[in-house]
Amino acid sequence: MKITIDEDRCCGAGQCVLEAPDVFDQRAEDGVVVLLDAAPPAELHEASRSAEQLCPTAAIEISE
Repeated sequence: MKITIDEDRCCGAGQCVLEAPDVFDQRAEDGVVVLLDAAPPAELHEASRSAEQLCPTAAIEISE
């Protein structure tokens, strides 16, 4: 699994952080997503996919 983010599309909703806090975080100053782990271990794949689905602006992209 490889995760990429588009910071320009992120609206700072924070759904990804709530769903997968070991993979995503937010910048304190503006709430834009910060990718903590672009290639998370298998046990975080389901939460990462869920975060991708929950993102209201489709700023998260996952490829296998």
